[in-house]
Amino acid sequence: MMRLIRRLYDWVLHWAETPYGGPALFLLAFVESSVFPIPPDLLLIALCIAIPTRSWRFAALASLGSLLGGVAGYAIGWGAWTVVSGYFFDYIPGFTPKSFAKIRDLYDQFDFWVVFAAGFTFIPYKVITISAGVFKINFPVFVFASLISRSLRFFIVAGLLYRFGPSIKVFIERYFNVLCLFFMILFFGGFLLFKYFT
Repeated sequence: MMRLIRRLYDWVLHWAETPYGGPALFLLAFVESSVFPIPPDLLLIALCIAIPTRSWRFAALASLGSLLGGVAGYAIGWGAWTVVSGYFFDYIPGFTPKSFAKIRDLYDQFDFWVVFAAGFTFIPYKVITISAGVFKINFPVFVFASLISRSLRFFIVAGLLYRFGPSIKVFIERYFNVLCLFFMILFFGGFLLFKYFT
């Protein structure tokens, strides 16, 4: 398993050496916000390590892609949910009728904070973007919460890598297996946390 992840890491790093690293990051951030299960952080980290001087640009691309993807997710929920709900419930992790019913209650009390928490943490953001459209929460509130939370997340990562880039690369190379395990726990823990609270 670790060999497979290592190969994926090396493959992602190779994008940083091509002219397509930025567009690939934007696209990954976009689709992750509505349908894709893999977060864009891995590619953002790889690009910032490879070209530290462009860290802020990469964070901006990830933030913009994620925000627009979130808006696309909202649109799916708002306009196409009756058509696509079966697909999401059957194939996309985090989507269950039970979780949707509980999310509606959370939106009634904490609409901004629900979106913000999902955008900033490893809670599955795509579930929140689509459900926000399904339940038609205030769109400007949704956009503002998404913009703040996603930008904070990506710019903090980029800032740390800009400041400590070369040493962080050595650290990642040395402790790659441990870090993979840690991020897998965070990733799946986000789904479990979401399931627990919904």
